[in-house]
Amino acid sequence: MEHRADSRIARTWRLLLKEISAFGVVGAVCFVLDVGLFQVLYAHAGVDAVLAKLISTLVSTTAAYFGHRHWSFSHRARTGLRREYALFVAINGITLLLGLFIVWLVRYPLGQEGALVLQLANVGSIAVGTVLRFLSYRRWVFPATDRQVNRAAPSAASLEKAA
Repeated sequence: MEHRADSRIARTWRLLLKEISAFGVVGAVCFVLDVGLFQVLYAHAGVDAVLAKLISTLVSTTAAYFGHRHWSFSHRARTGLRREYALFVAINGITLLLGLFIVWLVRYPLGQEGALVLQLANVGSIAVGTVLRFLSYRRWVFPATDRQVNRAAPSAASLEKAA
């Protein structure tokens, strides 16, 4: 019985490591896509900066959604493209607002003007947002299937036998 629990724990950790790794790769690729597309649109195509940022964000967010849906969380339940994408965009919007709030808080109420301090606030907000996005995607956007939940959670009978 103990070997079974060990293999279940090992499976769970492998799956979590796969999700985290794929999440990081997709995020890095989409970050480069966002920055690169913004640069092309603004610096080379003459598109207004705000419009260029809107387009680059929409493209990179959509690419991130499909990357996460088909790779990072490919083993999880499919609950419908519209539902998943709407939640995905909402979660990204909330974490964007959180990041803006953190930078605003450091800059204005705390009175910090230094580029290094503000960049540290920015990076900190990105780190917090990344953790919140990962957990939110796993919980709400790409939920575990019933089979995954049942396989990962030990049954009451197996807990009694182990005791």
